Amino acid sequence: MIEFEQLPLDPQGPPGNAWGRFGKDDELGMLNLITPDVIVKAAQEIKTGVRISLDWPLSMPSYPSFGRNPFQQEIVHRAPNCINDDILHFNTQGSTQWDGFRHYAHQKSKRFYNNRTQEQIESSDIIGLHAVAEAGGITGRGVLLDYAEWAASKNISIEALSSTSIGVETLQSMVDDFQIQFQQGDIIFIRSGFTAAYNKLNDSQRKDLADRPSPDFIGVEASEKTLRWLWKHQFGAVAGDAPSFERAPIRGPHADPNYNLHEWVLAGWGCPIGELFDLEAVSKHCKATGRYAFFLSSMPLKVIGGVASPPNAFAIF
Repeated sequence: MIEFEQLPLDPQGPPGNAWGRFGKDDELGMLNLITPDVIVKAAQEIKTGVRISLDWPLSMPSYPSFGRNPFQQEIVHRAPNCINDDILHFNTQGSTQWDGFRHYAHQKSKRFYNNRTQEQIESSDIIGLHAVAEAGGITGRGVLLDYAEWAASKNISIEALSSTSIGVETLQSMVDDFQIQFQQGDIIFIRSGFTAAYNKLNDSQRKDLADRPSPDFIGVEASEKTLRWLWKHQFGAVAGDAPSFERAPIRGPHADPNYNLHEWVLAGWGCPIGELFDLEAVSKHCKATGRYAFFLSSMPLKVIGGVASPPNAFAIF
C-alpha cells in the first residue's frame, strides 16, 4: 500500500499523481487492483441472481448539460424488405458514462494519466477505453453509498439540482450506518438523488436546467480530505448519479483549486469516474434487502482510443 504522503510518485508530474505505479505503459490504472482473486471474491456477492440495470436510457437527460448535444436515433426501413436498422448519434458523455483516461488532463501541465500529452492522444490509441474492454471491462464488487436515502432517514433536506457538497464526514457516516466493509478494488457508487429529481421535471424545466449559465449540481466535496479518504480505500473506480462526480461546477469558490478530483483521481491515479448512473432501482433493492454490496458487470464500448463510454452496467445480487 502506497501512503498518501508518498504522492506524487512521479516528482516531475503534477501534485498527487501515481504515475508509474503499474508501469510506465499502463492503461488500466486503479483497475489493476481488480485481480482475478478479487473477482472471485466479488462473485460471492451473487446470492439470488437478481440483476438490475444501472444505465439511464441514452436519451436521458433529454437536454444534456455542459453544452453537449442530445441523443438522436434514426430508424431506417430497408424497403422493399421488412427490415429495420438503427443509426444512433450521441456524445458518449451525454448520458450514463465512464470517463476514460483520455477525457480529462491535469489542466496546468496538460498531462493525462501516466504523463500522456494531447499530441500523443491525437496520434495514437493509447489509454483508450478499448483497453479496459479488452481486459474484461469494469467488473468486481460494487458498493452503494445511498446518500439520498440516508439523508431522508435523518430528515436532512437535499437539493440534488443545486451546487451542494457531500463531505467526507457524511460519506463515513453512511459507511458506519450501513455497516459497509470496503475491500481493495471496490467500485463505489454514490446516490445523490439527481436522477430521481430530474425525472420529476417537465420538458420545459429540463431545458431550463441545461440552459443555466452555471452547471450547478450536487456532488462529492473537492478537498484534500476527500482525496485522502478515496486513496485510503483504494477503489478500482468511483461513480455517482449526478452529471459530475464532484460538486459542480468543479471549479469555483467552493472548490479547493489544489484538489480538483478529476485531475487527481482520473489523470493522476488512473481511477475511472462514472457519472449519471441510474441508481434508483438498485437503491430500492438495497434498502429492501439490507445488502449494499453486489457484483458489478460493466462493459465499455470497444472503440479504439475511446474517450468515454456508456457503461452497459448491471448490479447482480
